[in-house]
Amino acid sequence: MKRSKKLFALVLSAAMIAATAAGCSTGAATAESKSESKTAENASPAQSSNKQLVIGLSMNTQTNPFFVSVKEGAQKGAEELGAKLVVTDAQNDASTQMKDVENLITQKPDLIIIDPADSDAIVAAIQEANDAKIPVITIDRAAKGGDVVSHMGFNAIKAGGLEGQFIADTVKGKGNVVEIQGIMGTNVAQDRSKGFNDVIAKYPDIKKVATQSADFDRAKAMKVMENILQANKNIQAVYAANDEMALGCLEAIEAAGRTKDIVLVGNDCLDDTMKAIKEDKMKATINEPPYFLGKTAVQTAVKYLKGDKVEKSVILESTLVTKDNVDSIKTRD
Repeated sequence: MKRSKKLFALVLSAAMIAATAAGCSTGAATAESKSESKTAENASPAQSSNKQLVIGLSMNTQTNPFFVSVKEGAQKGAEELGAKLVVTDAQNDASTQMKDVENLITQKPDLIIIDPADSDAIVAAIQEANDAKIPVITIDRAAKGGDVVSHMGFNAIKAGGLEGQFIADTVKGKGNVVEIQGIMGTNVAQDRSKGFNDVIAKYPDIKKVATQSADFDRAKAMKVMENILQANKNIQAVYAANDEMALGCLEAIEAAGRTKDIVLVGNDCLDDTMKAIKEDKMKATINEPPYFLGKTAVQTAVKYLKGDKVEKSVILESTLVTKDNVDSIKTRD
């Protein structure tokens, strides 16, 4: 009888110990579960899941080789980082770009990269993305409003100044020059013009005989240059605000048989320009390789979406390219 009571007590004690252990285990699991839930709640979607990142890329055009190269760089960056890139082409039309961004917003990407067709007109599109809680990065041309995570591009005032100084040095501070401007609704065109004119203004014996916009377009620049050449027989230098326009000017200058007489410079470091510099048909451009602009934009987007800090403004390096250093310039991977 005593043995039975003692056995019962042992069994009861073991059961109580097991129940207590089970209770402790359940409490620990619950606490751990709550901790994990809190972490997931505080994390961004990109941090709390392994889903593929989707990045929208709203391009202002895909007819200009510069922007084709921007897209190629972005695609390479997305490929290397395992992100999906959705690309649109506004065909240099601000209203089309507005619709493109709105369409991207409906697809709910993790982030949208925008290369504005117009610095003012793009503001409404950026604000719509802001309202939809979709972060925005702008590239090349800055927006005049809206909330952007980061803007990346080049120092356009510096670029224009480098070209202005190169022309002033080459013509020895004296002569007639022509300025072919880009789309003046963009900060890039405005700043490249400012940089150029700020330098030229320091040389009283340099006279601007013509200033005209060709909208960053090769065909338009060729026609504009043809008319300027007919009206001005004495021209020492031409500054074109991008390489596409410089190449259009080159066609007109070659047709007029004045290649050796005119110092022609551009901006952007396109492959055709590099070739023209090597052949001594153009004298200079600015190394602002679009491929790396696109690639850096995607890298920055992914960095931000993973929770890392990114700079509000990223200015990539600009350098003068002439026949002396053209062979050493790298424009892509």
